[in-house]
Amino acid sequence: MGYVFDPEHLEEVTNRHLDEPLQIAFDGITADLAASYPGNIRTKPRRWILNNAGGAMGQICLIHGSLSEYLLFFGTPIGTEGHSGRYPTRVWDFMIKGEVWAYVEGTFERTVSKPGVNAMDLPRGVAKGYRAFEDSWMLEYARGPIPTMLPFGLWDTLFGTLDFVTLGRTILQYGQLATDQIFKGKL
Repeated sequence: MGYVFDPEHLEEVTNRHLDEPLQIAFDGITADLAASYPGNIRTKPRRWILNNAGGAMGQICLIHGSLSEYLLFFGTPIGTEGHSGRYPTRVWDFMIKGEVWAYVEGTFERTVSKPGVNAMDLPRGVAKGYRAFEDSWMLEYARGPIPTMLPFGLWDTLFGTLDFVTLGRTILQYGQLATDQIFKGKL
């Protein structure tokens, strides 16, 4: 499966914008990625969607979605904690602002991630407990069979919050982005 995005480059781009106000950082990261990956980044309009998954609540803004990769901003102004999910994909989170603590099964020490540091490199098949403190924001990248992540990502919304507006927005936005990529020949 051919992947478009390079995690090292994503981290480099994110790190260029760490000292900027949050909205300016989002704009700068998006613009830099659009220049690096033409035709693969949604630049406007920026649409934020509430997200409940693994007991944690935040908000996401999808900037790329396909059957094999996604790229989004994730964060919370008030903090949250929960389960990362366990996927047949690999996930990287690059901190823009704030702080995240995480741990894996069998460990008794937390890892602390701050801006400029890869917050969570979640290998395939591994799950973590995490806590994002207030005003924590990151760029998240996943690669692998993305549709297999959807049940975890939508379960709390579908059966917990019963927020069908959020459910519809999430499916619609991801569906539009993935369909656009399929028409460009990318899975």
